[in-house]
Amino acid sequence: MRPDHTQHHDGATPVPTPRTAPTGAGALPGDPGARTLVERMIRVDQAGEYGAARIYQGQLAVMGKGPHGATIRHMAAQEQVHLDSFNRMMVARRVRPTLLSPLWHVAGFALGAATAMMGSRAAMACTVAVEEEIDRHYRAQAEALGPDEAPLRDTIERFRAEELEHRDTGLAHGAERAPFYRGLKAAIGAGSRAAIWLSQRL
Repeated sequence: MRPDHTQHHDGATPVPTPRTAPTGAGALPGDPGARTLVERMIRVDQAGEYGAARIYQGQLAVMGKGPHGATIRHMAAQEQVHLDSFNRMMVARRVRPTLLSPLWHVAGFALGAATAMMGSRAAMACTVAVEEEIDRHYRAQAEALGPDEAPLRDTIERFRAEELEHRDTGLAHGAERAPFYRGLKAAIGAGSRAAIWLSQRL
């Protein structure tokens, strides 16, 4: 049997379901097991939190002394907590980081700085776009995890709630009034989905 996939009507990336992962005679050659699937989750989540932390660092480099600096620093601090948590999981479970970490290091900071230079509303639009994709991703993961991974599921759900707070903060600070909001949001969302797909596999 091949792994089940959770598909959401809102376009979330399908996530293989660890509790139905092939472990017995019905498995086909090359099918990943439950452990591999969970390792992929941790790998991509660490990469995503690293990228998010770099985005906020880029925004702070441009806007840190402005009126939105405190708001961005608060969100950045929460992202750092998320990142530190996944870093510890990777060590404890011996999960290798994505090979694309150097790319996310540069790309995340560049995206944050570029949107900040476009203005505070564009920076907030970036936050909304990224956090919406992370919300979909985390929701799919939480639904896929079985009771044997309850602590990981609880962590993901807690972090997801904070990502939604960041999205709401962006909306409250005028994200939807950013120039070319729809196009900007669509482009950043597509880039985030691509980063998720790549980080799961590389």
